Amino acid sequence: MTRLLVVTLLAVSLASAKPLSTSYGAPRNVAGMTLAPLHVDEHPHGTVNNSYIVMLKDGIAPALMANHMNFLQNVHAADPEADGFAGLTHVYDGHVKGYAGRFSAGTLDQIRMMPEVEYVEHDQIVRTLEVERYNEFEVEKHATQKGAPWGLARISHRAKLTFGTFTKYEYDTDGGSGVDVYVIDTGINIKHIEFEGRASWGKTIPANDVDEDGNGHGTHCAGTIASRKYGVAKAANVIAVKVLGSNGSGTMSDVVGGVVWAAQQAAAKDAAAREEFRKTGKTSHKGSVANMSLGGGKSRALDDTVNRAVDAGMHFAVAAGNDNRDACNNSPAAAEKAITVGASTLGDERAYFSNHGPCVDVFAPGLNILSTYIGSNSSITTMSGTSMASPHTAGLLAYLLSLYPSSKFDPKVVPDLVPQAMSEQAFSASTISGVYALAYSVMPSWVSTFLPPPALVEESEDAFAPVPLPTLTPKQLKVALVALSTEDALTDELPSGTPNLLIFNNATSA
Repeated sequence: MTRLLVVTLLAVSLASAKPLSTSYGAPRNVAGMTLAPLHVDEHPHGTVNNSYIVMLKDGIAPALMANHMNFLQNVHAADPEADGFAGLTHVYDGHVKGYAGRFSAGTLDQIRMMPEVEYVEHDQIVRTLEVERYNEFEVEKHATQKGAPWGLARISHRAKLTFGTFTKYEYDTDGGSGVDVYVIDTGINIKHIEFEGRASWGKTIPANDVDEDGNGHGTHCAGTIASRKYGVAKAANVIAVKVLGSNGSGTMSDVVGGVVWAAQQAAAKDAAAREEFRKTGKTSHKGSVANMSLGGGKSRALDDTVNRAVDAGMHFAVAAGNDNRDACNNSPAAAEKAITVGASTLGDERAYFSNHGPCVDVFAPGLNILSTYIGSNSSITTMSGTSMASPHTAGLLAYLLSLYPSSKFDPKVVPDLVPQAMSEQAFSASTISGVYALAYSVMPSWVSTFLPPPALVEESEDAFAPVPLPTLTPKQLKVALVALSTEDALTDELPSGTPNLLIFNNATSA
């Protein structure tokens, strides 16, 4: 059974990431022994003294990993300097294999001598990626929302916003249904009324921390993803994965641990959904998305962990960073299989702080974004940053995944207007084939509502045992989201290699 041991580590600092060119150390030879590479470059927010992330080689056998962990414990116990070091703090036993801990130089050298070690990385500080926030305030209980936040309006229109559209969000009410979004951040105010009971606490990674958002950043991101008034995918579930403390910062080893935990949970839910469908012919679960509105210096460990989580089936949106520099020098912005998001403004310009370059995939609204907050169950506030752009995109991933879960989805051929609900799509005898599809087409609506539409089902050898079509893979949905994006939407000149694409939810034709 996979496990994640969390024992310690929490660091300090707050603000946006400053990318730094990173070069990784090659293996070196000590007394005839080749040591695994040690990545020790300076990072913009600083490193954690004597704390290291150890990544083991792909495909390591469970028995060899167990032997390695026993070896590690014995070496640490025998180290005369061990009293000053905590030893093992995390075990990563999911889609990546490795661990983190505080070790002496002697213990570290012995770790690096082991042939199953791929590389070692000095742990570093990671921070949230908002650039400013405004005073929180309360929503009056009797108040009526006069219009949607401009960010929601912008992603539902191709054309530049006008007085008639800048508070008008067009969307499908089923958007996000059946999709879980893991918010890997400072936590979520799960009792906030705007989440309507769709927010839950998943995991607190930092040792000795509490299951609540003491910062507000994660709650704000979650609100943009899925809240009733401020969210893109208003029917999605949001799950708190706390990796940063109340000061908005934490360690890279905790962030890696959060990604590993979320990927494990997503894989388990996917397996359960497939089994449910096999037994009953239906399932409500349509997939899992993750959002990471945080960043630090370049980290191979984090980039590898995110990329492998994507390979395992998790859809990822990550913030590009807030330093007006090349996003390729930041992690997780440099993780090539995630969707890296830059920030745009109400005037359709690149936000002055937004990172750029070829590692950016798309832009999304990120300046003066109103969303949920902490302090009460109705607090809201306005924030800016690529931290706000990424959850617009995570929400859109959930939205599209729920409406177009089949791998047959092609953004080039879908109608401009998203159907009101998949269950309302019409199927005639001339356009459908197979026993299941034919039966579905003649069922009364009160029966067919509880079954998956034919578009999601293939006929097996047993005509009465439908099997689900494979859902959109992260790679397929990334291609679809990019293809749906509005080209040349940003009006200012972008830095070389930066794509001019603004996300779009396909809900209108203009």
